[in-house]
Amino acid sequence: MKIYGHAGFIEKRRQQISDAIQRATVQELGLPEGKRYHRFIGLADADFIHPEDRSAAYIVVEIHLMTGRSDKTLRAYLLALQAALEDYAGVAPNDLEVILLETPPARWSIRGVVGDELKLPYEVNR
Repeated sequence: MKIYGHAGFIEKRRQQISDAIQRATVQELGLPEGKRYHRFIGLADADFIHPEDRSAAYIVVEIHLMTGRSDKTLRAYLLALQAALEDYAGVAPNDLEVILLETPPARWSIRGVVGDELKLPYEVNR
C-alpha cells in the first residue's frame, strides 16, 4: 500500500492513518493483523498538485491486491476504509481517494514463491 499526502499531514497522522487502513483491511479482507505493508510518501506542497477543494489532509491511497475478491467485498472494503480514515485519522471523504489495483496471483512473487503457488493463511476469493 502506498499513501501519498502532504508531508506535514503525513508526519502528524502516520500512525492513525496506518491503524485505520489496517483496521479496515483486517475487518473486510480478512488479512492477519500483523500483515501491514504501508509505504508513506510525504510530498512538499509544490509536489502535490490537486483540486482546490481538497485540504491539507488530502491523501491518495493505492492498494495492490491479488484478484479474486468479489465486487461486494471490494465495495465493503472501500466503505470501511473511508469510515476508518475519517474516524481515526480525521480524513474527510472529500480528502480521500483510494485506488484498488488488482493483479492475478501468477504475477506476484512473495517470499520467493510465485503467487499462484503460495499458501496463504487467509482467503483471497471472498
